[in-house]
Amino acid sequence: MGGPTATNQQASIGVSLLLVASQHHLATRDLRRLMAFLQDDHRELDIHLQLIEPGQNPELLELHKLVAMPALVKLSPAPRQVFTGITMLSQVQSWLPRWGQMERLNSLAMPVIPSPAEDGRDSPRALELEDQLLVLRQENEALIDRLQFQERQLRMVAHDLRTPMTTTSLALQSFKRGHIGNEELLDILGRRLHEMEQLSNDLLEVGSTRWEALFNPQRLSLSQVCADVLLELEKMWSGRNLVIQTDIPSDIPDVFADSRRMRQVLLNLLENAFKFTPDGGQVKLGLMHRTSQWVQVSICDNGPGIPVDEQERIFQDQVRLSQTSWKTAGFGVGLSVCRRVVEVHTGKIWVVSEPGEGSCFYFTVPVWRNQKLPGH
Repeated sequence: MGGPTATNQQASIGVSLLLVASQHHLATRDLRRLMAFLQDDHRELDIHLQLIEPGQNPELLELHKLVAMPALVKLSPAPRQVFTGITMLSQVQSWLPRWGQMERLNSLAMPVIPSPAEDGRDSPRALELEDQLLVLRQENEALIDRLQFQERQLRMVAHDLRTPMTTTSLALQSFKRGHIGNEELLDILGRRLHEMEQLSNDLLEVGSTRWEALFNPQRLSLSQVCADVLLELEKMWSGRNLVIQTDIPSDIPDVFADSRRMRQVLLNLLENAFKFTPDGGQVKLGLMHRTSQWVQVSICDNGPGIPVDEQERIFQDQVRLSQTSWKTAGFGVGLSVCRRVVEVHTGKIWVVSEPGEGSCFYFTVPVWRNQKLPGH
C-alpha cells in the first residue's frame, strides 16, 4: 500500500506559477520558449501557469514586490520565488527538479529553503543586478526606436515640403507663359503656402506625436483631387507630346480620406509617372469602384519599368531604383511616404511592372459610408 501511495503523491505534485507579462513581452522569443518549456510534460510535476497583464493588475506588482517585467512568480510549493531577466528559462530549468524534491520533503515535515549560495545566479544581489540590467536594456531599446522614428519623420516632412515648393514653381512658370491668370496663380500660391504652414506644424509635432496621428480623414471627392493634381503638374507634361488618359466615372463614390495626404500620394505617383515617361509616351489615371468598401486608383506609364525583385523594396524608406538613380532623383522617400499614407487609411498599395514596358501603381481608399470624423 505504501509504494502505490508514494507514487500517487509524486504524480500529483502541483507547481503554481504566475507569469506577469504584457502582450508585447509575450511576443518575444524568450517568453515563447519559456512558455513552451512550462507546457511540456514534466512527469511528476503538474504545472499550473497563470498569465497576468501588469497594467490591469497593479496590486499584484506591489504584492510580489515586482520591479522589472516580465516576471515569473512561483507561488507553490513554498517558498515563493521570483524570476526575472533574460535568463528566466535557464533559472526555471535549473530549479524545476528541485521543486518536486522540496514538496516531497515538506510533506515529511522537512522544509527546505533554497540556498542562494547554491547557484550564484540566483543570489539576491545577482538577481537585483540582472533586473537593473534588463531595465537599462529596455530603456536603451526604447530610446533607439524613438530616435529612429524621429529621423524618419524629419526625412518625410522634408520631402513633403518639397512638393508644394515644386508646384509653386510650376505655377509661376505657367503664369509667365500665359497659361494661367492672376486669380488662378494667387489661388495656387495661397493653397501651397497654407500647405507649407501645415507641414511646418507637423514638423514641430514630430518629437511628441506619432506620424499616423497627423491626418484628418473626411468625406472627399477623389475625382476633384485628381483633376487639381493634373492641373498643378501641367508643366511636367505640356509640350512633351504626352498622351494623358483619364478614366474617372461620373458616379464614382466619395471616399473617407485626408485631402492633403491623398493629394500628396497622387502628386508623388503622377510626378514619378511624368518623370520616367519619355516624350511622346502615355500616362493613364483611373478610378474604379472596386467593391462596396473601396475605390481603387491606378496610375500607369510606359517608362523603363521596375524589375520584379525591386517591386516590393521600392516602398521601403530611402530606396531608389538602381537603373534610374543616375538619371534623375526620385523613389528615395516618396514611395515610402505613399505607403504610409495609404496604410494609415487602412488601404493597400502595390505595383505591377515589367522592365521596358512601364509600370502601373495601384492603391485603395475606403469609400465614404458616414464614418465618424476624428474628435466626434
